[in-house]
Amino acid sequence: MEGSWDEPWYRVRTDRFVASFLPNVDEALEDVCNVDVEVRLTADGSRWSATVFTLAEVERIMEKGARTGEDLDGRFFWCSDGLIVRDPGVDSMTRVLVGLLDTGDFECILQRLDHD
Repeated sequence: MEGSWDEPWYRVRTDRFVASFLPNVDEALEDVCNVDVEVRLTADGSRWSATVFTLAEVERIMEKGARTGEDLDGRFFWCSDGLIVRDPGVDSMTRVLVGLLDTGDFECILQRLDHD
């Protein structure tokens, strides 16, 4: 894996895909816990997306809802293209994407952006 900034994106290149993460300004890459990502597969050029959350971030969002009354007082969390991971950080999230490709679950979990 090789990562570099192409602001505002942080792009991670592997032999199978390029993942473009959109972290918050001044957020340390190892602390990212809620981020949009676009993945372009090398094999066919197809583009896929997800919003990746850590378990801790989902809990934080739900606790906020309990305080503010949002989301039925924090009783649910929903995101159309959500992928929940255990550990924070772009590297950890990239390893999950690699694992999803390895297991064949990638196309079931991420949303395809282009349809040729």
